Amino acid sequence: MDSLLLEIGTEEIPAGYIEPALNALSAMLLKKLADGRIEHGTAETFGTPRRLVLEVKNVSGRQRPLTTEVTGPPASIGFDEQGNPTIAAEKFAEKVGVSVKDIIIKETKKGAYLCAKKVESGLNTELLLKSILPDVIAAIPFPKTMRWADLSVEFARPVHTIVALLGNKIIPFIVGNIKSSRYTLGHSFMQPGRIKISNPDEYIKALDSAYVMVDSKKRREIIEFETARVAEGLNGRVLQDDELVDIVTNLVEYPAVVAGKFDAKFLELPDEVMITAMREHQKYFSVVDKKGKLMSCFISVNNTRAKDMSLVAKGHERVLRARLEDARFFYRSDSKSSFEDWIEKLKRVLFQASLGSMYEKVIRVKKTAEYLADEISHDSDLNQHLPDLKENVGKAALMCKADLVSQVVVEFPKLQGVMGRIYAMNAGEPDDVAYAIEEHYRPSYSGGPLPETLTGSILSIADKIDSICGCFVAGLIPTGASDPYALRRQGIGIIQIMLNKDFSFSLIEMIEKSIKLFGPKSDQEFKKNVADVYSFLKNRIAHLLAEEGFTKDIISAVISVTADHVPNIWSRVRALEKLKTKPDFEPLSIAFKRVVNIIKKAELPKSKDVDENLFQDKCETALYEACKKVNKKVLDDLDKGLFDQALYDIASLRNVVDDFFDGVMVMADDMNLRENRLALLINIADMFGMFADFSKISTPTHTLVT
Repeated sequence: MDSLLLEIGTEEIPAGYIEPALNALSAMLLKKLADGRIEHGTAETFGTPRRLVLEVKNVSGRQRPLTTEVTGPPASIGFDEQGNPTIAAEKFAEKVGVSVKDIIIKETKKGAYLCAKKVESGLNTELLLKSILPDVIAAIPFPKTMRWADLSVEFARPVHTIVALLGNKIIPFIVGNIKSSRYTLGHSFMQPGRIKISNPDEYIKALDSAYVMVDSKKRREIIEFETARVAEGLNGRVLQDDELVDIVTNLVEYPAVVAGKFDAKFLELPDEVMITAMREHQKYFSVVDKKGKLMSCFISVNNTRAKDMSLVAKGHERVLRARLEDARFFYRSDSKSSFEDWIEKLKRVLFQASLGSMYEKVIRVKKTAEYLADEISHDSDLNQHLPDLKENVGKAALMCKADLVSQVVVEFPKLQGVMGRIYAMNAGEPDDVAYAIEEHYRPSYSGGPLPETLTGSILSIADKIDSICGCFVAGLIPTGASDPYALRRQGIGIIQIMLNKDFSFSLIEMIEKSIKLFGPKSDQEFKKNVADVYSFLKNRIAHLLAEEGFTKDIISAVISVTADHVPNIWSRVRALEKLKTKPDFEPLSIAFKRVVNIIKKAELPKSKDVDENLFQDKCETALYEACKKVNKKVLDDLDKGLFDQALYDIASLRNVVDDFFDGVMVMADDMNLRENRLALLINIADMFGMFADFSKISTPTHTLVT
């Protein structure tokens, strides 16, 4: 078996495109091979800015033969009374491509039928790859594609070469105006000529000799080693930045590391500005000393090794100096402005066409944040330790978007929030206010860090719920994979922060408060908006619980009762999951479902009040007394947050419920007795319903006698 090599040589592909494209290329080609019954071994991808490569080991030279069983006409039609084949049998054999002698009779549910095995011999793999490979190349997804010349081909960048080899044979095909061959190109500066690839096994070695390190893992290791070595020579260390290492790895084919220096006067700038100025535009690594303090030097990874790397370093230093001069100018200009000036400018910054300006958003967020601060401050401990919580939250809310119009953030958008924190500290604002401005964007990505301060946590929730409610009011609701305003991520962020800080304020009340801030609406429209946002957040809660490994039936049982107090949901789910493992859980669940089934089928009584004078059996009295006793204990348990104990108290009703069903007929002919017994069951169902909807929990099917 031979290896298959596919290399697509292009102009410089953006760094962020490469890994997703290689993953898609590998997945699509392997699926095509599997669908085409072409056996193969392992696959490995390689990539640089100028080439996407896939190698598949041990590819079979032919398709695997396919044997199928074909059923024909009934045996009574296929053979005459003497057992000789009829024309029907001969036609069937001809259609299948077998001799009449090879036809067998197979017994089926419908009777005896003619049957034959049809064998499709495998085609040559080389022949199949001629159509498979161009289709796969055309289907590689990119965030943006381009066309060139007068061709209809679309790709991330213009394609210059295609290497397609199965062993030492070329797989011939054409994409656009490029014909596949065994020739690739070396490094665009250090060895730009054509390189002949005789077979896939010599590909990596041949490119190494042409100054192309095609293995991205190897490039990454060398970049990390060389940058660390150069930083050590500067008596420092590289500021850790794994994302930048990934980017730089896909910016070069042959890494050449060099250090440069800049004037120490620029260190007057905040570290974040310095690091971002070096990172975002130039992709330079920052260097820090042993104490973690930024040094006046940097490290660059070049794509070409020059004869005199000191000249390369000087070139980088000139470019960086201009960047840092710009950054210093912007920072100094911003330092002359006030938050009042920036907040006023927010009136001219659009948040969303239907939802007004960023200034209007800030005012809404402030009101919501102050409301949440009041709710959270009901905790006596918080009130004692954070007397300025509401004031700080309101101040931070008013200032949280101000840095969007600062010159530094306009130049470096990734510093939004960070610069707000820096400018607030420079202005003498309390630390709580300053850090809340930065933290209110958190989590800014899936799995990202959450706000650490209480003020930042409240402000983050207020900002996110404003965006969610505003988009729902404007009809900008996420559908399918479309979520242009990242509302799902923001909803998950709200839930995660509430869990992290143990916030138990009402979700529904927060939603109502936020939606009211978008102006008057009809009562029906208001209720629909609230219900839609609440349902949206419930789905995010279910998603997070499922990610933690809780079972869907337990999640559904708990959330269907209420999702209004977030930390309680996790406590109830954990308690219910724990109880579900106990041997008594299944009978308990079945008993509750029996209660619910009877209530659903019956015409409900006008009142839930139970009349003890109508009891005819001691089992009714026992259940009623147990219900009153347990109900009091459960309410006390839930008030104290003792969810495990509340659940065990509810479970203690199981035996008296079973005795009740064994002792009396609920649906008695006497209407007074029937309604009284139904009222008793309704009280029990309400007690179970304080915790979860047990009818949604999966248990084996049983016949319930009513």
